[in-house]
Amino acid sequence: MPSINPSREQLAAFAEGMPADTPILMLNLLRYREVAEYPAGRECAPCSGREAYKRYSRTALAKVQGAGGQVELMAAAQVALIAPQDEQWDELLLVRYPSKEAFLGMLADPEYRAATLHRTAALADSRLIGCLPPA
Repeated sequence: MPSINPSREQLAAFAEGMPADTPILMLNLLRYREVAEYPAGRECAPCSGREAYKRYSRTALAKVQGAGGQVELMAAAQVALIAPQDEQWDELLLVRYPSKEAFLGMLADPEYRAATLHRTAALADSRLIGCLPPA
């Protein structure tokens, strides 16, 4: 079952489970749709999932940086060595934030929230995993 956006329960578990006031890394695994799927009635030019994700990224990158974060790594996924056979990813991103509070604040930003329309249209599946950087 695809996972694109976090539920309230997932956000609450993240907020509770990640330590406060410490840097975090967010691992993003992304699989793009061949053609972006926007909701009916939205005036968005047709495009690929990758192009829709670029639309999202234009706002998201500014918001990441505004929250004190930065992209540590962006890479094309090639071959999964250990994974379920039907699990495939196109890209991975590793993003550093100064804290979970900075990350959650970014998620609540109205401009960021509006841009997630493009992320949702772009992705066939995703994972977002909170990690702690090495000490």
